[in-house]
Amino acid sequence: MSTSSIHFQLSFLEPQAHYVEVSMFIEGFGQDHIDLKMPVWTPGSYLIREFSKNVEHVNAVSSSGDALFVEKTNKNTWRVNSFGQDFAFSYRVYSFEKSVRTNFVDATHAFISPAGTFFYIDGHLDHSSTVQVILPTQWTKISTGLEEEPAVENLFKSPNFDILFDSPLEIGNQETWTFDAAGIPHEFAMVGPANYNQELLTQDIQKIVAEETRIWGSNPNDRYVFITHNYQSAHGGLEHLNSTVLAASRNAYINRLGYNNFLSLVAHEYFHLWNVKRLRPRNLGPFNYEEENYTPLLWIFEGFTAYYDNLITRRCGFRDEQEYLTELVSEFNLVLNRPGHRVQSVGLSSFDTWIKQYRPDENSINVSISYYNKGAMLACMIDLKIIAESQGKHCLDDVLKAAYEQFYLIENRGIDEKEFQDLAERVTGVSLEEIFEAVYQTEDIDYNAYFNLVGYQFIDQNRDTQTASLGIKVSHTDGRTIIKAVDRDSAAWVDGLNVDDEIVAVNGNRLDIQGRELDQAMLYSQVGDEVTLMVAREGLMLEIPVRLKASDKVSYYIERNPNSTEEQRRLGDIWLSLNQ
Repeated sequence: MSTSSIHFQLSFLEPQAHYVEVSMFIEGFGQDHIDLKMPVWTPGSYLIREFSKNVEHVNAVSSSGDALFVEKTNKNTWRVNSFGQDFAFSYRVYSFEKSVRTNFVDATHAFISPAGTFFYIDGHLDHSSTVQVILPTQWTKISTGLEEEPAVENLFKSPNFDILFDSPLEIGNQETWTFDAAGIPHEFAMVGPANYNQELLTQDIQKIVAEETRIWGSNPNDRYVFITHNYQSAHGGLEHLNSTVLAASRNAYINRLGYNNFLSLVAHEYFHLWNVKRLRPRNLGPFNYEEENYTPLLWIFEGFTAYYDNLITRRCGFRDEQEYLTELVSEFNLVLNRPGHRVQSVGLSSFDTWIKQYRPDENSINVSISYYNKGAMLACMIDLKIIAESQGKHCLDDVLKAAYEQFYLIENRGIDEKEFQDLAERVTGVSLEEIFEAVYQTEDIDYNAYFNLVGYQFIDQNRDTQTASLGIKVSHTDGRTIIKAVDRDSAAWVDGLNVDDEIVAVNGNRLDIQGRELDQAMLYSQVGDEVTLMVAREGLMLEIPVRLKASDKVSYYIERNPNSTEEQRRLGDIWLSLNQ
């Protein structure tokens, strides 16, 4: 009885033109026709990206050398009429999008995002495969989480396509080094020049890995790979099962704030090893690679991770208390200064990520929030309440560890929100009803009451001021002042200023190239005053009177509460304690 196999070969005949050539060798399936499909999205990045748009020069040849008929049956499916024969399916993929989730190939290196590179056989996502990389003479290294087959040079294997699609490859001349952290070998691959200190970076990442492993109780990896792309200006990442891809600014490592932000990024993506890659929502795995996979739970799986990334840098001693509180309060200010926080709940934000999170427009601030920021806020409230009501015996760490053990290590399945809440309350003995109800509401809970429990206060420094506001954001481009956003219910919203209007004059005074006349007019105006704006809209000049309203923007800060009790201060010390 024959054994079926799937083997890929990657080569780079024209890297300077941004192409990777792919050959897929299919043997032993014995079907009259085989449907080959390319994913339309990649796990961890919740947007339909239509990767198949980059595929060209498709052809199939049987093992006996005969050309086979290939028919494209929908946007991401090619049908090969194989008549039971083994065959090679070849194609090219255009690869020139700089991000952590898409292919990029040029003369210096290749980053291969598997979901946008490899086809799978319909109905056979669980099939094993191998990938061989044919290195151009000018490239010497391959960094990937895939397991290497030692018998053949540059050959890697995957037990199924879920793991293949979750294992990016960096190919080129990246600087690499290895180190142990939490007893696990780690590889770090630096792509492109950057001003970093390898020894210091290694030591700090070891601390992050140790702290996160302590939180979750065990480390699931036999090996882990960090791939970092250094750009002139960038910040972001994408998690994978035993690797991550990071984007960083090449000069960010040389100043304290930039370096700590990079460490937070490392902490965020590494935290996903447990939170989303293993402990996961029911609907996120096994994946459907052909359509959206909806879940309202990203407020937990991204939001909690966004809460812990900076908290871990505090616990590891990279940030002092005030630096940490500044990072934390920024999550609150970002959400509470978006009019959309009164329109979209964080649960709906998660569900709608496929159509809103990665496709912002000029009205996004008015209709949506980020489950990263709002999820971090709610995670903080959960943590504070657990610490306070358990008298410091428990914290959110205990919930995560228990959930990981129960739902992944023991039951190996996805979870829903109610069972996560039930487990959290059972483990800690603390009711979290108010916070979980807030997930589907747009009204704010009393955040200050939660901070007070552990000896801190959450105060809006704008609370006693009234500042006249138009409610717009502008850009100064080529000497023109252009409206880029209009806040819901603001003066500009009510009186009819539009995004893309060019503000030419205010109260009869023409604006200079920096729009300073507008700034001056606002400085000397009061709430209720009327200002007259001359705007150019689609080439027509319009004069629009606007009656100014009070700004509703907040500027919160978090500080120790001087009126807290000794017990509250003790609990606050537990919350922000160092683990060194």
